[in-house]
Amino acid sequence: MSSPKSTQSPTQFSERQLTFGEAIKEAIAEEMRRDKRVFIIGEDVAEAGTPFKVLLGLVDEFGTERVIDSPISEAGIAGLGVGAAITGMRPIVDIMFGDFTTLTMDQMVNQAAKTHYMSGGKLKVPLVLRTTMGATRRSAAQHSQSLHAWLSHIPGLKVAVPATPYDAKGLWKTAIRDDNPIAIFEDKMMYTLKGSVPEGEYTIPFGVADIKREGTDITLVGTSSMVHIALEAADALAELGISAEVVDPRTTVPLDKQALVDSAKKTSRAIIIDEGYEQYGATAEIASVIADGAFYYLDAPVKRMGAMNVPIPFSPVLEDVTVPTAAQVIELAKDLCGKR
Repeated sequence: MSSPKSTQSPTQFSERQLTFGEAIKEAIAEEMRRDKRVFIIGEDVAEAGTPFKVLLGLVDEFGTERVIDSPISEAGIAGLGVGAAITGMRPIVDIMFGDFTTLTMDQMVNQAAKTHYMSGGKLKVPLVLRTTMGATRRSAAQHSQSLHAWLSHIPGLKVAVPATPYDAKGLWKTAIRDDNPIAIFEDKMMYTLKGSVPEGEYTIPFGVADIKREGTDITLVGTSSMVHIALEAADALAELGISAEVVDPRTTVPLDKQALVDSAKKTSRAIIIDEGYEQYGATAEIASVIADGAFYYLDAPVKRMGAMNVPIPFSPVLEDVTVPTAAQVIELAKDLCGKR
């Protein structure tokens, strides 16, 4: 199914500084005002505004019939969302922690992703699953995982992993208007991150990567919070005489393969950085795309950096070493560029 066209033209608008969380809330509120079919359902989304307070105040404007506190049943919430979407509504299903998307798998994988195809195109499921990702919050093994690769594996689903307030708002507005089921993973450690967001109307199309920093010596592909790790590493590498290009796919499905390949062709080296588990993770898919499309341009193997293949520890000292850091990116980039 096709996606909405972009109305992105940010240069014509004045900009403000919003946090990542504020940009998400603004996008949802604007779409709820624009389309009466949009509603949100989840645990503690109304009066509490979610545990991270991102949606605080929405219930005051839209009421409890459109901002709905649900029982603690992720499978039930997702099932209600699928049914509502099939019958003409545009639900946002809020799953408090990304770890709990495991409880929605039958509804998302076997129902939402397949209904359009199994009905011969007669039905559609315009549902957005909203959830979190990201470690280093001291929340231990069941509240700290980044499981976006799981849903990226399923045909029929789209997946977004925004890294900035600007991208978050634009991708959210596109997602709500899309007729496909979509999952948006928000890094819970970035809700207070500030960035420029245009005041006017704009959307960002899925499947269009963003070059966050131009470079010539090595490509750093980062997803979600790892975009900021890549940018931090690029700043340090510049002082060592290494020019790093930072690419943010923004969506893992659809994936902007051409942008990834073009960047790797230009720089001849690439590191993929993702906070999901490295084992069978998003880094493998992106690395494969680059290896296939830019093979004859590469001066070094494509390298991957993901979360350590262990349950995420509660201990701060242990947890901090399970996810990629800028220092690790710098060291690997130096190796690939022969700058030891």
